[in-house]
Amino acid sequence: MKRISLVLLLVLTCTTVFAQHADINNFIVKESLLKNSKLAIIAADSLDHPIEKINGTYTFTVSGFTQPIKFNDGVAVLPLQLERSAFVYLKHQNDKGTHSKLLYVYKKDGSLNPYTISSLWLILFPLILVFLAFAFRRFIIIAVVLLLIFFYFNHSNGLSASTFFETVFDGLKKMF
Repeated sequence: MKRISLVLLLVLTCTTVFAQHADINNFIVKESLLKNSKLAIIAADSLDHPIEKINGTYTFTVSGFTQPIKFNDGVAVLPLQLERSAFVYLKHQNDKGTHSKLLYVYKKDGSLNPYTISSLWLILFPLILVFLAFAFRRFIIIAVVLLLIFFYFNHSNGLSASTFFETVFDGLKKMF
C-alpha cells in the first residue's frame, strides 16, 4: 500500500511541473549596451513593450543564416559584429507564424543606429519609377538609372536579390 501511494504521489508531482511556453511574436532591434558593434534583439509584445519572461534558446534567421540565439530576461545579443552600414534581415518562425523585420543599420563613429524598413517601400519605389517612366517618355533613361542605383545600393549593403524578394513576399503575406 505504501508503494502504491508513493508511486501515485510521484506521478502527481511529475504532472504538475510545466515547461515555460513563451513565443516571440514581435521583437525590437537596438544596439548592444556594450557598444561592441553588435545588435541586441529584445522580445516585445504587439505594442513594443519588452517581455522580460523570455528565457532560452530561439532560432532566428539573420540575413539568410539560421542560428540559435540565447535570450536572457527578454534580451539576446547577436554574435555577429557589423563592420560597416548594412541591411540586416531578421526572421523568426514559431507556431503562430513567421515574424520578420528588415533593418538598415547605419554605423557611424562606432555606434549603430538600426532603422526598420517597411517592405511596402521596397515595392512602391520601383513601381513609382516604372509608372513615371511610362507616363513621361523623357523620364525613361533617368528611371532606369535610378532603378540601377537602387538595386546596386541594396546589393552593396548586403540586401541580395533573394532576401529582397523574401522580404517583399513576407510583407505581402502580412498585408493579406
